[in-house]
Amino acid sequence: MNVADILTDGYTRIRETVHAAVEGLEPDDLNARLDDGANSIAWLVWHLTRVQDDHLADAAGSEQVWFTEDWATRFDLPVAKGATGYGHSSKQVGTVRVDSADLLLGYHDAVYERSAGFIRGLDGKALDRIVDEAWSPPVTLGVRLVSVLSDDLQHAGQAAFVRGCLERR
Repeated sequence: MNVADILTDGYTRIRETVHAAVEGLEPDDLNARLDDGANSIAWLVWHLTRVQDDHLADAAGSEQVWFTEDWATRFDLPVAKGATGYGHSSKQVGTVRVDSADLLLGYHDAVYERSAGFIRGLDGKALDRIVDEAWSPPVTLGVRLVSVLSDDLQHAGQAAFVRGCLERR
């Protein structure tokens, strides 16, 4: 296995977990919060997808799918157009409501396709490229890709947990 195959497998696992957590849900379940401070499935999947879109587009030197394919307009959320959910308060989390599983999965799949296309072209040397000098030490592409992978898998697992709780009610 080469580095592109390993990373593609990881990002595919995010997609599979997202689909398992979201498919077939009605808006009430997508937007349900287990308590007033909890994240909904809609927010978790929107957030993990926004972060992947934002971070990988930046690393690839491309525009975000959120803007190029007009997902920002389709979602029509009452948050800043460029928001990723990072640092959202509980109140802001509650404002991120999604009307259909298809919308959420459509955006996620579009970001997955863009991410997978970028990752397929990578080799081991590419992972050493510095993509963010705002940190000490500066962040390499490899560290950024693994960071997004880790964060996204955690949020996808949280969405799956919320779905399981909702199904047991």
